[in-house]
Amino acid sequence: MSAQHPTENLTIHHKVKDDPTWRKGYDERETSRVAAGIANGKVFRGAEDLNDVRILQDVADMGRARAWLTGEDLKAAMQKAGVVGPKLSRLGLSSR
Repeated sequence: MSAQHPTENLTIHHKVKDDPTWRKGYDERETSRVAAGIANGKVFRGAEDLNDVRILQDVADMGRARAWLTGEDLKAAMQKAGVVGPKLSRLGLSSR
């Protein structure tokens, strides 16, 4: 890793009712994420609980990402996809 190429990232952790249903909703929101400057999503599920989901994504613009995260559109999409636990998210800076 090189400190010369910092990358902003977004980590999201939440509990879902049913992973396949949630994943369908997540995949359908790709255009929305890209428009918010969020890309390269990597989804991880718990080994013992497949409905425990963590997502790591790159962020091109922290302001747009924050606006997307707090928007009513995302809130409604999460409810529709079956997110049941609190959405824990963290915007951060990492080095590549």
